[in-house]
Amino acid sequence: MANWLQKQWLSFTLWHIFLMPLSWLFGLISFVRKSLYKYGWLKSYRLNVPVIVVGNINVGGTGKTPLVIWLAEQLQIAGYKPGIISRGYGGTAIATQAVFPQSNPQEVGDEPVLIAQRTGCPVFVSQNRVAAGQALLKIHPECNVVISDDGLQHYRLKRDVEIVVLDGTKGFGNGALLPAGPLRESITRLSAVDAVVSNGKVTHTSFKNNNKILPIEMQLESGFFYNLVDKSLKCDAQSFANKQVLAIAGIGNPARFFQQLSRLGLHFQSLALPDHHKFQSQDFKHVSADIIVMTEKDAVKCELFALPNYWVLPVVAVINSELIQIVLNKLQKIQIR
Repeated sequence: MANWLQKQWLSFTLWHIFLMPLSWLFGLISFVRKSLYKYGWLKSYRLNVPVIVVGNINVGGTGKTPLVIWLAEQLQIAGYKPGIISRGYGGTAIATQAVFPQSNPQEVGDEPVLIAQRTGCPVFVSQNRVAAGQALLKIHPECNVVISDDGLQHYRLKRDVEIVVLDGTKGFGNGALLPAGPLRESITRLSAVDAVVSNGKVTHTSFKNNNKILPIEMQLESGFFYNLVDKSLKCDAQSFANKQVLAIAGIGNPARFFQQLSRLGLHFQSLALPDHHKFQSQDFKHVSADIIVMTEKDAVKCELFALPNYWVLPVVAVINSELIQIVLNKLQKIQIR
């Protein structure tokens, strides 16, 4: 069903005769809900430190996690002590809890574990982001800014900075709201955010048809592969020459990962799985490849049963300094108030 919808979201077909009325209803409900928060009929809460939300208006992965990691690192360089909150999507945890580099991703979600490993910042997960933020600040009062990984539509939590991430190749799809299109909110929502970031070069026509949107480009650059059993072992793509390589990806846009491997000169077979796929050792039971390569997001779920032929390709976000300057300027204005 999910794959079918993804295809429908690229254009308009006969199916949209049935889907569009549902999209109008979805849009009406979203508008009413947002208005209830805006005018105080539904209560929203402010943490006692500034909140930066990194989210999207599209369904599916757009590259928020690399941006959250980059933002946390940049804020640390600028002298801030950030904490990070997340819903913990894909995890089973119900109660608010802290996430550590060794936490079980099946319980707290794969992205929070990766963020904890990469940033060294306090990370808390909860379906209630207000509760996550309050718990984080209670245990870590030294944190003076909170980054919310996703949560653009979580209006119960007041925010001071909003950053939207979009996939440069997918754009806004057909531009329709769910379920006829991939959008959680109208494209006009972008006029109210502080910055729009494009994951990769903007190529989709839906961007070019919206001249008012001037995204800041983010590129994900790869480093050396590292071994999942012994992370001190590193190598480049040429080390896998003349070997049978299987690339697996359970992320929002597997094609982006496979294209990245191809640009490195790697020859491989590919296996794309649903985003947040819950990897188990059985997934590899019948794999006969010499080398298995994966993303860091998938690797955190494979560590417990990793074999010596599991290799990971880390990526880092490279973004124009314009973005961090926008964030720092906003934070400075808040401090002055």
